[in-house]
Amino acid sequence: MVAWFDSVILDWFQSIQNDFLTGIFKVITMLGEGGIVWIIIGLALLIRKKTRWIGISVLLALVFSLLVGNLTLKPLVARPRPCWRNPEIPLLIANPTDYSFPSGHALSSFAAATAIFMGNRRAGIAALAGALLMSSTRLYFYVHYPTDILAGMILGVVLGIIAALVASQVKKRREVSKT
Repeated sequence: MVAWFDSVILDWFQSIQNDFLTGIFKVITMLGEGGIVWIIIGLALLIRKKTRWIGISVLLALVFSLLVGNLTLKPLVARPRPCWRNPEIPLLIANPTDYSFPSGHALSSFAAATAIFMGNRRAGIAALAGALLMSSTRLYFYVHYPTDILAGMILGVVLGIIAALVASQVKKRREVSKT
């Protein structure tokens, strides 16, 4: 059942490929490499006092994502990518060298976006939409299974909530210790 689900969705993404989408999606997926766009957003949020704790939440969520996803789950599960199992599908981006499960793009994007959402609903909705779009590019480029993306999304939301709660508790303790 899972294999059927994965293949149907991947086949659909293959069917919509065109030069226009490929150009746009290459930029979007590149921004997600190493969580770079989310790191930049997190650092930018640190600048203003009003958004500093949201920035701390975002950066903490990214650290959690790295530890849970890339350093723990990917090597533990060791799921080959669809492009490794089906090499006759031409890749439109560089072939990734790490394992597939969970999607690091989805995990880091949803963790950061959820941390933003926890601090600012309006900005968080925009960030979550961006995270969804970024995650979709990984299916378009045939480097993740839909279940990799779903797992990354779910874990990302959980880690984003945890990061926001941890940052909130640290903020409260700091405020109490100042008084």
